Amino acid sequence: MNINHIRICNFKNIAEADLDFSPKVNCFLGNNGMGKSNLLDAIYYMSFCKSFSGMTDSMLIRRGEDFSMIDARYDRRGIEEELQFGITRGHRKSLKRGGKAYQRLSQHIGAFPLVLSSPHDIDLIRGSGEERRRWLDMIISQADAVYLDELIRYNRCLEQRNKLLRERVADPSLYIALEIQMDRAAQYITSCRERYVAEIAEIFNRYYSDISGGGESVTLTYCRGSEDDAPLMEQFERARHRDEVIGHTTVGPHRDDIEMLIDGMPMRRVASQGQCKTYVITLRLAQYEFLRGVSGMMPLLLLDDIFDKLDSSRVEKIMEIVTRDDFGQIFVTDTNRQHLDEIMRRTRGDYKMWLVENGVLTSI
Repeated sequence: MNINHIRICNFKNIAEADLDFSPKVNCFLGNNGMGKSNLLDAIYYMSFCKSFSGMTDSMLIRRGEDFSMIDARYDRRGIEEELQFGITRGHRKSLKRGGKAYQRLSQHIGAFPLVLSSPHDIDLIRGSGEERRRWLDMIISQADAVYLDELIRYNRCLEQRNKLLRERVADPSLYIALEIQMDRAAQYITSCRERYVAEIAEIFNRYYSDISGGGESVTLTYCRGSEDDAPLMEQFERARHRDEVIGHTTVGPHRDDIEMLIDGMPMRRVASQGQCKTYVITLRLAQYEFLRGVSGMMPLLLLDDIFDKLDSSRVEKIMEIVTRDDFGQIFVTDTNRQHLDEIMRRTRGDYKMWLVENGVLTSI
């Protein structure tokens, strides 16, 4: 899958952009804060209906303007498709595919697969389990629409159960009605997570060994939040009194985590900055190969300022990997033209480059 063309109006600091892309490598060069990541965010938004920066939709509208619009044309499975996003202050956003608006935006997730690697990925190691669960949920949701539906159902019931706990509601029947739905959804969620983490871990280990030279041993393991092997309904019942005291649900897949180790030790405690950077980039490469396999399409690969804190040998290996034929269309940002020139050298001429200054993109 490729994105052939994008037209942007009033998205973040980009007042207007009209770009035709290379089917292989597209590079964006500029100093920090100029808008390189905003261009990637516009592409990301068209796949996930949200910003990777965490901004609310209203914050995406350029300052002083009343609306934002993105129009993108894709080559998807050999068919040209068009996506149109629009948002006006005070109104709901809309996303149209082929001129027809989605009834539920969740129906769009996974249709246009994309993988992003950015400096924020360090939160997968340094951050809480919620960061890692969000990463995993995003991957599986692109591969399995049923998983996304079950996840939405579970989280909706979880929110309602927590509300009952905070309000000190004592009627067991109200809890049981929610817990039955949560238990059913949780079984599917947990089984998918365990299976897919095992698959991703196998790919991940291969890439990490390739990039690091094989001198480090890394692992990626899915861990349940509770060591209790009893059915979840029983765990809910036993934990209900404790949950009432603290005001939230303490058992279930929303408490699960992913263990990340290097040489048998927690990454977050012992790994260097370069090792952490290698680890998270490798996670994204493994995510890419996994999605390519389950979707039958080449996802878009967005690499946002990924070369900082990496030694030259690891940069060399990453560039070698992402320019192979088993990777598709790539979008790269950097402040260092040397890195971009090296990537372009490897693409045998199939590339485009832009200079980004204050939201203005100029072809180089």
